[in-house]
Amino acid sequence: MRSASAWGCARGFAVALLIAVGVVDVALYAGSDGSSVLPGLGTVWQTLVVVLVGLAAVLWPARRRPHWLTPQVRTAVPALASLLLTAASLLVRGPVVFGPGEMTILLSLLFIAVRHCPPRWALVCGSLDAGALLILPVRGDATLSSDAMGLEMIGLVLVGLVAGLASYLRSMDYRRTVAVSDTRRSERLAIAADLHDFVAHHVTGILVQTQMARMMATTQPQDLDPVLAGIERAATEALASMRRTVGVLRDTGEGAADRRPVGDLAGIAELIENFATPGQGVVLRRDPAVTDDLSHEVQAAAFRVVQEALTNIRRHAADATHIEVVLGQDTGRLEVTVVDDGRGGIRLPPAAHGGGFGLVGLNERVTALGGTIDTGPRGAGGWGVRAVFPARKP
Repeated sequence: MRSASAWGCARGFAVALLIAVGVVDVALYAGSDGSSVLPGLGTVWQTLVVVLVGLAAVLWPARRRPHWLTPQVRTAVPALASLLLTAASLLVRGPVVFGPGEMTILLSLLFIAVRHCPPRWALVCGSLDAGALLILPVRGDATLSSDAMGLEMIGLVLVGLVAGLASYLRSMDYRRTVAVSDTRRSERLAIAADLHDFVAHHVTGILVQTQMARMMATTQPQDLDPVLAGIERAATEALASMRRTVGVLRDTGEGAADRRPVGDLAGIAELIENFATPGQGVVLRRDPAVTDDLSHEVQAAAFRVVQEALTNIRRHAADATHIEVVLGQDTGRLEVTVVDDGRGGIRLPPAAHGGGFGLVGLNERVTALGGTIDTGPRGAGGWGVRAVFPARKP
């Protein structure tokens, strides 16, 4: 609240200063013996027109600005008016004075042109504003005496400072835009990875249980109901995951990331409960030292390790009868282990196999948190997945 008030005070001070120097210009023309570029028109009016056009271009509120009043128009028109007045001053006898108001307005317009105009127009409009400012001394002294040259040097320094500041702020805006774009792209890629993990897990389960149902249809038709119920549950969860993910992708608001379909340590138990099929036993062993106050990233990574490991068991070792998931914590590190006793005797059709991207993405997720992951066959048969990463607190 305090910073917003300070910013409002600074803007109010800048607006008041700009209006004040504009009034100084009008007063200077009113009290001078300078020449008028138009016969019958006093020197005050020609100054007033240039100052009012410049003030309108700089101070017109953004919310009430018409669509045609683009940054190009705002910065080019006042500069052209100033250039025309300077050019006309060369056709009359006597000096046409100028004051700090016109200089300040042109510097403000130079800042707007460099920072807000499209790249090509920024160079054109910025050059017009800088040129209009630098030739102002010609109005008072067309011979460019030492005094006029001194003003030229001061103007050149001011132009360089303002253009440099505007260019720096424009580069910062560009970097911020690129950072936001990269963040959104990374977030959407992460959401796509989540969609792959969830849907692949559920659809693989549907395929395995469908194979089982086909075998049981002829031998144990009375036991089909639990298998069909599992297929229905997996399909419902897959649809729910896709619906949540698509909803997040459509929503670009600030709360979109909070609704990503990620998991946590508590969700591992539910994941295991829904995984088991007839003839398969899944056991979860959780060390009491493993608490639920770990950081969200660590819990999501642990959930993904278990999910990917179970999905691969369905794909490559559907004959496994005993699967064990272990969550342990020691010396500040969380260890997640998934082992099975499958021998690959029952396999899914080749088209249902993954492309190997699951483990690649899993390795990137774990290593990004400073952890390690190992996969490979066990000595007693079966396959094992072990991931270890820092047990960070939120």
